[in-house]
Amino acid sequence: MKGISIKDIAQQAGVSPTTVSFVLNGKGKEKRISEQVSKRILKIAGKLKYKPNQLARGLRTGKTKTIGLIVEDIANNFFANVAKVVEDEADKYGYKVLFGSTEDDEEKARGLLEVLRYRQVDGYIITPTLNLDKDIATLQKPVVLMDRYFPNVKDSSYVVVDNYQGAMTAVDHLVAQGYKHIGIITTTSHQIQMQQRLEGFNAALKKHGLPAGKNVIKRLPFDLDRPGYTQEITKYLQNNRELDAVFFATNYLGICGIESIRSIGLQIGTELGMVSFDDHDIFRLLSPAVTCVAQPVEEIGRTLIRILMEELDETSEAPRQVVLPLELRERESSVPNKKLVKS
Repeated sequence: MKGISIKDIAQQAGVSPTTVSFVLNGKGKEKRISEQVSKRILKIAGKLKYKPNQLARGLRTGKTKTIGLIVEDIANNFFANVAKVVEDEADKYGYKVLFGSTEDDEEKARGLLEVLRYRQVDGYIITPTLNLDKDIATLQKPVVLMDRYFPNVKDSSYVVVDNYQGAMTAVDHLVAQGYKHIGIITTTSHQIQMQQRLEGFNAALKKHGLPAGKNVIKRLPFDLDRPGYTQEITKYLQNNRELDAVFFATNYLGICGIESIRSIGLQIGTELGMVSFDDHDIFRLLSPAVTCVAQPVEEIGRTLIRILMEELDETSEAPRQVVLPLELRERESSVPNKKLVKS
Protein backbone atom coordinates (compact mmCIF):
# COMPACT_ATOMS: atom_id res chain seq x y z
CA MET A 1 0.00 0.00 0.00
CA LYS A 2 1.37 3.39 -1.05
CA GLY A 3 2.10 5.74 1.83
CA ILE A 4 0.46 9.14 2.20
CA SER A 5 2.66 11.90 0.77
CA ILE A 6 2.86 15.66 1.28
CA LYS A 7 1.36 16.04 -2.21
CA ASP A 8 -1.75 14.08 -1.12
CA ILE A 9 -2.25 16.41 1.85
CA ALA A 10 -1.65 19.50 -0.32
CA GLN A 11 -4.26 18.33 -2.85
CA GLN A 12 -6.95 17.88 -0.17
CA ALA A 13 -6.03 21.13 1.60
CA GLY A 14 -5.97 23.15 -1.64
CA VAL A 15 -2.45 24.47 -1.01
CA SER A 16 1.03 23.85 -2.40
CA PRO A 17 3.24 20.96 -1.21
CA THR A 18 5.73 23.58 0.00
CA THR A 19 3.12 25.11 2.30
CA VAL A 20 2.31 21.66 3.72
CA SER A 21 6.01 20.99 4.28
CA PHE A 22 6.45 24.27 6.19
CA VAL A 23 3.48 23.53 8.45
CA LEU A 24 4.46 19.92 9.19
CA ASN A 25 7.98 21.04 10.06
CA GLY A 26 6.72 23.70 12.49
CA LYS A 27 7.59 26.66 10.29
CA GLY A 28 4.07 27.89 9.61
CA LYS A 29 4.36 31.11 11.62
CA GLU A 30 7.87 31.78 10.35
CA LYS A 31 6.61 31.57 6.76
CA ARG A 32 3.51 33.65 7.61
CA ILE A 33 1.04 30.87 6.89
CA SER A 34 -2.33 31.66 8.46
CA GLU A 35 -3.44 29.76 11.54
CA GLN A 36 -6.58 28.65 9.72
CA VAL A 37 -4.59 27.07 6.88
CA SER A 38 -2.15 25.47 9.32
CA LYS A 39 -4.97 23.88 11.31
CA ARG A 40 -6.59 22.58 8.12
CA ILE A 41 -3.31 20.98 6.99
CA LEU A 42 -2.67 19.37 10.38
CA LYS A 43 -6.24 18.06 10.55
CA ILE A 44 -5.96 16.46 7.10
CA ALA A 45 -2.53 15.01 7.92
CA GLY A 46 -3.96 13.43 11.07
CA LYS A 47 -7.00 12.09 9.25
CA LEU A 48 -4.81 10.50 6.58
CA LYS A 49 -2.41 9.18 9.25
CA TYR A 50 0.54 10.78 7.53
CA LYS A 51 3.96 9.55 8.69
CA PRO A 52 7.00 11.53 7.58
CA ASN A 53 9.94 9.83 5.92
CA GLN A 54 12.61 10.04 8.61
CA LEU A 55 15.51 10.01 6.17
CA ALA A 56 13.99 12.70 3.98
CA ARG A 57 13.15 14.82 7.01
CA GLY A 58 16.69 14.33 8.25
CA LEU A 59 18.04 15.80 5.03
CA ARG A 60 15.83 18.87 5.48
CA THR A 61 16.15 19.46 9.21
CA GLY A 62 19.43 17.76 10.09
CA LYS A 63 17.57 15.55 12.62
CA THR A 64 15.83 12.21 12.19
CA LYS A 65 14.65 11.96 15.83
CA THR A 66 16.21 8.51 16.05
CA ILE A 67 18.89 7.08 18.37
CA GLY A 68 21.14 4.12 17.71
CA LEU A 69 21.52 1.68 20.61
CA ILE A 70 24.22 -0.98 20.30
CA VAL A 71 24.51 -3.54 23.10
CA GLU A 72 26.51 -6.72 23.54
CA ASP A 73 23.52 -9.06 23.50
CA ILE A 74 19.91 -7.87 23.46
CA ALA A 75 18.86 -11.35 24.67
CA ASN A 76 20.86 -10.86 27.87
CA ASN A 77 18.60 -9.92 30.78
CA PHE A 78 20.64 -6.86 31.79
CA PHE A 79 20.94 -5.37 28.30
CA ALA A 80 17.30 -6.12 27.47
CA ASN A 81 16.09 -4.35 30.60
CA VAL A 82 18.34 -1.32 30.02
CA ALA A 83 17.18 -1.17 26.39
CA LYS A 84 13.54 -1.06 27.53
CA VAL A 85 14.24 1.85 29.87
CA VAL A 86 16.20 3.66 27.13
CA GLU A 87 13.32 3.19 24.70
CA ASP A 88 10.74 4.49 27.19
CA GLU A 89 12.88 7.48 28.19
CA ALA A 90 13.73 8.37 24.58
CA ASP A 91 10.04 8.34 23.72
CA LYS A 92 9.47 11.14 26.23
CA TYR A 93 11.73 13.32 24.10
CA GLY A 94 10.06 12.26 20.84
CA TYR A 95 12.88 9.91 19.81
CA LYS A 96 12.71 6.37 18.45
CA VAL A 97 15.44 3.80 19.12
CA LEU A 98 17.11 1.45 16.63
CA PHE A 99 18.64 -1.63 18.28
CA GLY A 100 21.53 -3.92 17.45
CA SER A 101 23.69 -6.58 19.18
CA THR A 102 27.43 -7.06 18.62
CA GLU A 103 27.81 -10.49 20.30
CA ASP A 104 31.16 -8.97 21.31
CA ASP A 105 32.29 -9.26 17.67
CA GLU A 106 34.24 -6.27 16.32
CA GLU A 107 33.27 -6.75 12.68
CA LYS A 108 29.61 -7.07 13.58
CA ALA A 109 29.93 -3.90 15.69
CA ARG A 110 31.46 -2.01 12.76
CA GLY A 111 28.67 -3.23 10.50
CA LEU A 112 26.05 -1.93 12.94
CA LEU A 113 27.77 1.46 13.08
CA GLU A 114 27.63 1.65 9.29
CA VAL A 115 23.92 0.81 9.25
CA LEU A 116 23.13 3.44 11.90
CA ARG A 117 25.29 6.00 10.13
CA TYR A 118 23.33 5.33 6.93
CA ARG A 119 20.07 5.72 8.85
CA GLN A 120 21.37 9.15 9.97
CA VAL A 121 20.64 8.64 13.67
CA ASP A 122 21.06 11.78 15.75
CA GLY A 123 23.11 10.12 18.48
CA TYR A 124 24.44 6.82 19.74
CA ILE A 125 24.41 4.77 22.94
CA ILE A 126 27.05 2.07 22.56
CA THR A 127 28.32 -0.92 24.52
CA PRO A 128 31.66 -1.05 22.72
CA THR A 129 33.73 -4.04 21.72
CA LEU A 130 37.39 -4.02 22.70
CA ASN A 131 38.95 -2.13 19.76
CA LEU A 132 36.03 0.02 18.63
CA ASP A 133 37.41 3.33 19.96
CA LYS A 134 38.74 4.63 16.62
CA ASP A 135 35.52 3.72 14.79
CA ILE A 136 33.44 5.54 17.41
CA ALA A 137 35.67 8.61 17.09
CA THR A 138 34.64 8.95 13.41
CA LEU A 139 30.89 9.13 14.06
CA GLN A 140 30.73 12.94 14.37
CA LYS A 141 27.52 12.66 16.42
CA PRO A 142 27.00 12.59 20.19
CA VAL A 143 27.95 9.23 21.71
CA VAL A 144 27.40 7.90 25.23
CA LEU A 145 29.10 4.62 26.14
CA MET A 146 27.40 2.17 28.49
CA ASP A 147 28.59 -0.71 30.69
CA ARG A 148 32.24 -0.09 29.73
CA TYR A 149 34.57 2.60 28.43
CA PHE A 150 38.06 3.07 26.99
CA PRO A 151 40.57 4.08 29.70
CA ASN A 152 42.83 5.66 27.07
CA VAL A 153 40.03 7.88 25.70
CA LYS A 154 39.64 10.71 28.20
CA ASP A 155 36.99 12.76 26.38
CA SER A 156 34.23 10.14 26.07
CA SER A 157 30.90 10.30 27.90
CA TYR A 158 29.83 7.11 29.64
CA VAL A 159 27.51 5.55 32.22
CA VAL A 160 28.97 2.57 34.08
CA VAL A 161 28.78 0.93 37.50
CA ASP A 162 31.48 0.53 40.12
CA ASN A 163 32.55 -2.96 39.05
CA TYR A 164 35.59 -3.04 41.33
CA GLN A 165 33.60 -2.19 44.44
CA GLY A 166 30.78 -4.51 43.39
CA ALA A 167 33.14 -7.50 43.33
CA MET A 168 34.65 -6.46 46.66
CA THR A 169 31.17 -6.22 48.17
CA ALA A 170 30.37 -9.76 47.00
CA VAL A 171 33.51 -11.20 48.61
CA ASP A 172 33.11 -9.11 51.79
CA HIS A 173 29.60 -10.53 52.14
CA LEU A 174 30.73 -14.13 51.68
CA VAL A 175 33.54 -13.65 54.20
CA ALA A 176 31.10 -12.16 56.72
CA GLN A 177 28.97 -15.29 56.25
CA GLY A 178 31.92 -17.50 57.14
CA TYR A 179 33.21 -18.60 53.74
CA LYS A 180 36.98 -18.96 53.51
CA HIS A 181 37.71 -20.63 50.16
CA ILE A 182 36.11 -18.49 47.48
CA GLY A 183 36.52 -18.91 43.73
CA ILE A 184 35.55 -16.69 40.82
CA ILE A 185 34.22 -17.76 37.44
CA THR A 186 34.70 -15.03 34.87
CA THR A 187 35.52 -14.56 31.17
CA THR A 188 38.74 -14.21 29.23
CA SER A 189 37.65 -10.70 28.18
CA HIS A 190 40.17 -7.88 28.54
CA GLN A 191 37.42 -5.25 28.58
CA ILE A 192 37.59 -2.79 31.44
CA GLN A 193 34.44 -3.89 33.29
CA MET A 194 35.54 -7.53 33.49
CA GLN A 195 39.06 -6.58 34.50
CA GLN A 196 37.71 -4.37 37.28
CA ARG A 197 35.53 -7.18 38.63
CA LEU A 198 38.52 -9.52 38.77
CA GLU A 199 40.70 -6.84 40.37
CA GLY A 200 38.04 -6.16 42.99
CA PHE A 201 37.76 -9.89 43.73
CA ASN A 202 41.53 -10.29 44.15
CA ALA A 203 41.78 -7.16 46.31
CA ALA A 204 39.07 -8.49 48.62
CA LEU A 205 40.82 -11.85 49.00
CA LYS A 206 44.04 -10.04 49.87
CA LYS A 207 42.26 -7.79 52.36
CA HIS A 208 40.85 -10.80 54.21
CA GLY A 209 43.98 -12.92 53.92
CA LEU A 210 42.22 -15.64 51.94
CA PRO A 211 43.78 -18.11 49.47
CA ALA A 212 44.38 -16.56 46.05
CA GLY A 213 46.10 -17.59 42.83
CA LYS A 214 45.26 -19.63 39.73
CA ASN A 215 43.18 -22.27 41.54
CA VAL A 216 40.51 -19.77 42.61
CA ILE A 217 40.14 -18.16 39.17
CA LYS A 218 38.40 -19.79 36.21
CA ARG A 219 38.29 -17.82 32.93
CA LEU A 220 35.93 -18.88 30.14
CA PRO A 221 35.75 -17.65 26.52
CA PHE A 222 32.83 -15.35 25.69
CA ASP A 223 31.83 -17.35 22.61
CA LEU A 224 31.06 -20.66 24.36
CA ASP A 225 27.48 -21.87 24.14
CA ARG A 226 25.48 -22.73 27.24
CA PRO A 227 26.41 -26.44 27.29
CA GLY A 228 30.05 -25.42 26.87
CA TYR A 229 29.92 -23.06 29.84
CA THR A 230 28.15 -25.65 31.97
CA GLN A 231 30.69 -28.34 31.11
CA GLU A 232 33.68 -26.10 31.90
CA ILE A 233 32.20 -24.88 35.19
CA THR A 234 31.40 -28.47 36.21
CA LYS A 235 35.02 -29.54 35.56
CA TYR A 236 36.33 -26.59 37.56
CA LEU A 237 34.14 -27.33 40.57
CA GLN A 238 34.97 -31.04 40.49
CA ASN A 239 38.71 -30.25 40.43
CA ASN A 240 38.47 -27.70 43.26
CA ARG A 241 36.47 -29.42 45.97
CA GLU A 242 38.06 -27.23 48.66
CA LEU A 243 35.99 -24.24 47.51
CA ASP A 244 33.11 -23.39 49.83
CA ALA A 245 31.73 -20.46 47.76
CA VAL A 246 31.82 -19.16 44.19
CA PHE A 247 31.40 -15.65 42.78
CA PHE A 248 30.09 -15.55 39.19
CA ALA A 249 31.19 -12.43 37.32
CA THR A 250 28.09 -12.26 35.05
CA ASN A 251 24.51 -13.44 35.35
CA TYR A 252 24.71 -15.80 32.35
CA LEU A 253 27.70 -17.52 33.99
CA GLY A 254 25.69 -17.67 37.21
CA ILE A 255 22.78 -19.37 35.45
CA CYS A 256 25.11 -21.96 33.91
CA GLY A 257 26.74 -22.31 37.32
CA ILE A 258 23.44 -23.31 38.93
CA GLU A 259 23.11 -26.15 36.45
CA SER A 260 26.72 -27.22 37.05
CA ILE A 261 26.45 -27.16 40.84
CA ARG A 262 23.32 -29.27 40.77
CA SER A 263 24.80 -31.71 38.24
CA ILE A 264 27.53 -32.69 40.69
CA GLY A 265 25.06 -33.11 43.55
CA LEU A 266 25.90 -30.05 45.64
CA GLN A 267 23.25 -27.99 47.43
CA ILE A 268 23.45 -24.26 46.80
CA GLY A 269 23.60 -22.30 50.04
CA THR A 270 24.21 -25.30 52.28
CA GLU A 271 27.16 -27.05 50.65
CA LEU A 272 28.37 -24.27 48.34
CA GLY A 273 27.76 -20.54 48.75
CA MET A 274 27.01 -18.52 45.63
CA VAL A 275 26.87 -14.86 44.61
CA SER A 276 26.41 -13.51 41.08
CA PHE A 277 27.20 -10.15 39.54
CA ASP A 278 23.92 -8.89 37.98
CA ASP A 279 20.46 -9.91 39.07
CA HIS A 280 18.08 -12.07 37.04
CA ASP A 281 14.50 -13.26 37.49
CA ILE A 282 15.81 -16.82 37.76
CA PHE A 283 17.93 -15.85 40.77
CA ARG A 284 14.94 -14.36 42.55
CA LEU A 285 12.53 -17.20 41.79
CA LEU A 286 14.89 -20.12 42.33
CA SER A 287 14.81 -22.10 45.56
CA PRO A 288 17.14 -21.34 47.19
CA ALA A 289 17.18 -17.81 45.73
CA VAL A 290 20.57 -16.48 44.63
CA THR A 291 22.37 -13.53 46.22
CA CYS A 292 23.56 -10.97 43.69
CA VAL A 293 25.26 -7.64 43.21
CA ALA A 294 22.53 -5.84 41.24
CA GLN A 295 23.03 -3.06 38.73
CA PRO A 296 20.62 -0.07 38.92
CA VAL A 297 18.96 -0.73 35.56
CA GLU A 298 16.40 2.08 35.73
CA GLU A 299 18.98 4.67 36.73
CA ILE A 300 21.40 3.51 34.03
CA GLY A 301 18.77 3.88 31.31
CA ARG A 302 17.53 7.26 32.51
CA THR A 303 21.06 8.62 32.89
CA LEU A 304 22.07 7.46 29.41
CA ILE A 305 19.17 9.29 27.78
CA ARG A 306 19.55 12.40 29.92
CA ILE A 307 23.22 12.78 28.99
CA LEU A 308 22.57 12.08 25.30
CA MET A 309 19.70 14.59 25.15
CA GLU A 310 21.86 17.24 26.84
CA GLU A 311 24.62 16.64 24.31
CA LEU A 312 22.15 16.76 21.42
CA ASP A 313 20.81 20.07 22.73
CA GLU A 314 24.34 21.27 23.50
CA THR A 315 23.26 22.13 27.05
CA SER A 316 26.07 20.26 28.81
CA GLU A 317 29.82 20.29 28.78
CA ALA A 318 31.04 16.94 27.45
CA PRO A 319 32.29 14.54 28.53
CA ARG A 320 29.89 13.35 31.22
CA GLN A 321 31.31 10.35 33.06
CA VAL A 322 28.97 8.67 35.56
CA VAL A 323 29.88 5.73 37.83
CA LEU A 324 26.85 4.33 39.66
CA PRO A 325 26.89 2.21 42.84
CA LEU A 326 25.52 -1.33 43.01
CA GLU A 327 23.17 -3.02 45.47
CA LEU A 328 23.86 -6.27 47.33
CA ARG A 329 20.66 -8.34 47.38
CA GLU A 330 21.10 -11.00 50.03
CA ARG A 331 19.28 -14.29 49.47
CA GLU A 332 19.48 -17.91 50.59
CA SER A 333 22.43 -18.93 48.37
CA SER A 334 24.85 -17.21 50.74
CA VAL A 335 23.46 -18.05 54.17
CA PRO A 336 26.08 -18.48 56.94
CA ASN A 337 28.52 -21.27 56.17
CA LYS A 338 27.24 -24.39 57.98
CA LYS A 339 30.77 -25.78 58.24
CA LEU A 340 31.88 -22.72 60.20
CA VAL A 341 28.84 -22.91 62.47
CA LYS A 342 29.58 -26.55 63.32
CA SER A 343 33.28 -25.96 64.09
